[in-house]
Amino acid sequence: MPVPWSHRRRTAAKLLFPAALAAVFAAQAVGALLPHVPLLIAATAVSLTLEATLYRWQPAVLSLFTKAHADITVRCLLRDLLLMVGLLHLGGQSRETQYAPLVAGLLACYALHCASQAVSVLVRRTRTLPVVTRNIDASALRLSPAPPALLRRPGHRLLVLGLPATAGLAATAVTDDTRWAAAGVALSLLLALAGLAALLLRLLPGRRPADEREVLDWFDAWLAEYRPTVGLYFSGGAASAYQAGMWLEPLARLDARPVVILRERFMVSRIAPTDIPIVCLPKVPTLMRLEHSTLQVLIHPSNSGKTSQVLRIPTIKHAFVNHGESDKLSSCNPYAKAYDEVWVAGPAARERYALAEVGVDDKDVVEIGRPQLDAVRPYAGPPAGSRTTVLYAPTWEGWDGNPGNTSVVAAGENLVRALLADPGVRLLYKPHPLTGSVDPRAGAADRRIRELIHAANRSRPGRVTEPSAELARLTAELDRLTTSGFRAGADQVERMLAQSAPEPGRAEAVTRLTAAWEEAYWASLPDGEHQVVTEARPSLYACFNEADLLISDVSSVITDFLAGGKPYAVANTGDLSEPEFRAAFPTVAAATVLTPDASGVPALLDAVRHPERDGLREARAELQLRLLGPAVPAAQERFAAAVGALCAAAREHRARVSDRHATELPGQRRETAGAASGGAALTPQRPSRRA
Repeated sequence: MPVPWSHRRRTAAKLLFPAALAAVFAAQAVGALLPHVPLLIAATAVSLTLEATLYRWQPAVLSLFTKAHADITVRCLLRDLLLMVGLLHLGGQSRETQYAPLVAGLLACYALHCASQAVSVLVRRTRTLPVVTRNIDASALRLSPAPPALLRRPGHRLLVLGLPATAGLAATAVTDDTRWAAAGVALSLLLALAGLAALLLRLLPGRRPADEREVLDWFDAWLAEYRPTVGLYFSGGAASAYQAGMWLEPLARLDARPVVILRERFMVSRIAPTDIPIVCLPKVPTLMRLEHSTLQVLIHPSNSGKTSQVLRIPTIKHAFVNHGESDKLSSCNPYAKAYDEVWVAGPAARERYALAEVGVDDKDVVEIGRPQLDAVRPYAGPPAGSRTTVLYAPTWEGWDGNPGNTSVVAAGENLVRALLADPGVRLLYKPHPLTGSVDPRAGAADRRIRELIHAANRSRPGRVTEPSAELARLTAELDRLTTSGFRAGADQVERMLAQSAPEPGRAEAVTRLTAAWEEAYWASLPDGEHQVVTEARPSLYACFNEADLLISDVSSVITDFLAGGKPYAVANTGDLSEPEFRAAFPTVAAATVLTPDASGVPALLDAVRHPERDGLREARAELQLRLLGPAVPAAQERFAAAVGALCAAAREHRARVSDRHATELPGQRRETAGAASGGAALTPQRPSRRA
């Protein structure tokens, strides 16, 4: 497998900067020992420039220096000491006594840096709360803005605060006037003392946020006051936040008291805008406090290692809702048997679990449809204008290395070239966010596809248009409502303070403005201009509504797109023949199957433009019913009914356990209580279902 250019470039950068710094320090040492003032000053200036470049554009390279025990403190100290060596050689033995206070002052600067770093760690610990929240009034926790980012980042702090000393030493080497060095060292000392004092003030009792005990007591009180009944539990990486986001609106529309439970602190700011209270509980002991809350049901959009921890809580019922349904094995994962119920869209998913034989009982599978798809508009006929909008939304390469997972590598460029060759096509390319995260070939193919699209746009005449003032206004208003405008140095405590409560009516305003923004966005584009869609706006469902045709892979995108009843095609890039491909993946039953050479694209476009030549319309309607279930009752109603039924089951379970505890002997009650607190979770079965 050839190594992609981007990978080679990153590797070269990792080797280039350490080599360049080593060479510069060697040159500085030569300049100090000869002594040679121009070489000494030039090497010092280049060294500082390289440091600034590292912190600004190549922060990943810094870890290499740390592993080699050559971190920023060592490098800055070496740089300044070489300047001192140069001054000593320039001044001779007569200056040794004169330079002694400068050496002492310089060492004092580094001692203050070490002290500041120790205090900074203490401040960070006091501001690392056991519970992180959003959309909850946490003012009782004595939250405050974060200290300046410069004081919290050791590398930046040492470079900036030590710069006067380094500059003063360099000026003395040039002018032979020790007052420059004395002034520079004195200024660095004053700045270091001021920074240390500012950090120490943060440790005063009145300046610290609430301690762990206070925060946990506050959290218990909030649970008792809010009395949540249903929640969404999510744990995952930064790129997976969209999986939770697709269930936020259905959850918010329930007649219940919803809450979002997260496990990773960084995820609090990555969850899409919502008015639902968000709580992050990083530690298991804190998570277990939910056992004594009013929370009855948790829905799970994905599986993760930390999911097993919350499944230990016997007072809560758990439902796996997934973040999408497809014919992939991940849509019938054996992990699903750990949940009390598995909620699927339609009969096809129920059959998928039965055929997979992964331990999920049919009685525990509940069909709820896909409530997110209310925003997808139904098929309204062939393209109305001269343009046929095609959405190419391939999935990513997956973890197993199966070449049939994504079409990007084997067929992506061919498909895009074939589409761009038709002057009546407008292409929307929306790759999966994880494309290239496992297989570098997928990432390289994705970049080549983007370049093909950009090149096609550049070749179009008259493509320059005036920016839309209305779109800019709507963007600014949406950004104001959906982001908190954090300053660059804000930490989690400061964000909790800023996100304590959403504006009244914000959710309705965001929905209204999003619809207006999407309309303005599509209207603002030059006629027929192709688009690479990678930002949060426009959404995937907005692209569905704009498209006349979808080309995708075997993924949940197909299932969701079928809600509109429009034509779709699937790329077959594996080793299966078309009949085998259709038999293996039921979601392909109503699709046009494309080969990697994209030879079927012209006929596909012709069928989209002339519905009388579309022989798959009835098949799509049948498949839509199998995948998504009936249109009546609506998916949101079925979702609400499933939540209500599982909440009732949770309440009945609690009542039975409470009655049983009341009739048992005290010793047995203690033993049972211990099991309910988590001991029973060591077994693979679900204690809540057995009870």
